[in-house]
Amino acid sequence: MPGNPNIQQGTLNRVKATVNIPLYPGLNVTPPYLAKEGIRLALEGNASEYFGSMTGAVPSPVPYQIATLTIALLKAQPFAQSYKLQFENSVLIGDVTVYPDVGVAAPSGVGAAGTAYGLQQYQLRNCVLETVREMSFAGEEPIYSVTIKGYYEVNNAMFDQ
Repeated sequence: MPGNPNIQQGTLNRVKATVNIPLYPGLNVTPPYLAKEGIRLALEGNASEYFGSMTGAVPSPVPYQIATLTIALLKAQPFAQSYKLQFENSVLIGDVTVYPDVGVAAPSGVGAAGTAYGLQQYQLRNCVLETVREMSFAGEEPIYSVTIKGYYEVNNAMFDQ
C-alpha cells in the first residue's frame, strides 16, 4: 500500500491581499488600509449558459463575467478620503488587479523556489467605483466599504476556434 495520499494544503496570509489600480496608484490598497473584513471578490452570472433543444442541450460560453470587488477601508485613515475624492472627481478607474490572500512562492519542499501556488491574481477590466455602502457614524464601526465594478474575462479559448 502506498504512503499517505494527503497533499500540502497551502497557507492563507491575512496581510497578502491587495488591489492595484495602475491609472490611479494613489488608490492602491494594501493591508494597513483595511478593516478586518478585508477584500471580497464576487463574479456574477454563469461562465456558460446551457440551452435546451428538442433532443438535448447546447452550451454557450460567455466571454466575461461581471465582477464586484468590495474593499473594507478604515474610515479613520486619510486613505478613505482619497476614495471619497475620487468618487467626487470621476468614478472611471480603468483596469484593476486583485491579489488574493495566498503567497506566490512555493512553501519549502514543494516545487521550485519562486514557483506560484494557490489562487493567483484576477485582472478586472474597465472598472468603475460603483458605490459606498452604508456607514455607521456611532463611533463603533471603522469601515468605509467601497465597491468597484468591472468585468473578468473567461473562456478565452473560444476566440481561437
